[in-house]
Amino acid sequence: MDSASAPSSKIATDPRLGPLLQAIADRRDDLIALTQDLIRIPTLNPPGENYRLICEYLDTRLRKSGFDTEFIRAFGTPGDCEAYPRWNIVARRQGAHPGPCVHFNSHTDVVEVGSGWTQDPFGGALKDGLIYGRGACDMKGGLAASIIAAEAFVATFPDHAGAVEISGTADEESGGYGGVAYLAEKGYFSPDRVQHVIIPEPLQKDRICLGHRGGWWAEIETFGEIAHGSMPFLGDCAVRHMGAVIDAFETTLYTAMAARHTDMPVVPEGARSSTMNINSIHGGQAERPLDSTALPSHCVPDSCRIVIDRRFLIEESLDGVRDEVTGLLDGLKANRPKFDYALRELNHVLPSMTDRDAPVVQTVARQIAAVMGRAPEYVASPGSYDQKHIDRIGRLKNCIAYGPGLLELAHKPDEYVGVDDMMDSVAVMARSLAELLLPAPDATPTPD
Repeated sequence: MDSASAPSSKIATDPRLGPLLQAIADRRDDLIALTQDLIRIPTLNPPGENYRLICEYLDTRLRKSGFDTEFIRAFGTPGDCEAYPRWNIVARRQGAHPGPCVHFNSHTDVVEVGSGWTQDPFGGALKDGLIYGRGACDMKGGLAASIIAAEAFVATFPDHAGAVEISGTADEESGGYGGVAYLAEKGYFSPDRVQHVIIPEPLQKDRICLGHRGGWWAEIETFGEIAHGSMPFLGDCAVRHMGAVIDAFETTLYTAMAARHTDMPVVPEGARSSTMNINSIHGGQAERPLDSTALPSHCVPDSCRIVIDRRFLIEESLDGVRDEVTGLLDGLKANRPKFDYALRELNHVLPSMTDRDAPVVQTVARQIAAVMGRAPEYVASPGSYDQKHIDRIGRLKNCIAYGPGLLELAHKPDEYVGVDDMMDSVAVMARSLAELLLPAPDATPTPD
């Protein structure tokens, strides 16, 4: 049994934890209300609504708990404009003694609502111990849990060492460039400023997420020649050319990807292979509204476009992923009459993976074991999240995702987060702060 398999650290049985656990229990109703308040601020992205409003809400809340706060606008990042400025907040509570900084980072944006809801997506309804709403699990429940954990800890141990930070950041759902990436570029996640980072994404309360797969997004366009639809032989159909592209993907690429497997503990099981999704396809005339009574004109399409979302494994290279797709396209160009294409890369993210022996991993693992009575499961995410920027830009490796909520509910109708799950996560987060920022029970604090 390793050190993470049981509550074997001194802090796990530290008698000083009694008041901390009571402070958490006393805040249950506050946790519910805080989560509901956050859900009721509709921070939809795109376009990036109400970022300033939610930062102001967090500012008011955290300053009352003794945190110093800073607003940071990510000027010039994708989507930032006067109508939809990319606002972020970083709150810091400095302790009484030297020590490390523990940072909880949560994104404040949520995706579009979509159809199929039976609950008000921005109502924050509480039913049978579940709080419903867009962003409930992804990740306003995690943000609320980290705030309650930090507030309970600093209220119980006001003379703690080091510092506690909480950030609410923009645009994770669209890549994080107006949020964590911008803050990392400005030094907010440099290892000399922050030593431990916990991102409360919804990976389940008994799991530690060590990292994520990589991603490559590109638009492929095939070309043709416009002509009258009654005489298609006088033109060249770009949609048929795209059909050949999709057929090549089906017969060659998907088979090759399915045969690859990673040693990363990616969940669910299907994501341990390489995957690719065709996000969209469009060819020819602009799409007609569903209720339109107008008839289309009769033309051979001279352009067709698809957007692909290729998720790749840590064992693969970005260049290899690109070359595999372009190789198929070049093969079609060489062998299919009149075939031509253009490829435009839209974005890419490299895989990220924190070592299981990293200090924040071991600390949180011990506290999951103490709270839940079982060792955690170590997983990796099928999709990326803001760890990529903390790792690649901030050069900070001691980072994990840990938070309440079920990953499969993210972006779904009737998204919810369980109150009991949040309370358990609060206990894990607060106990982790105690292990990292309190002296050992038999130690004497070092004078300033």
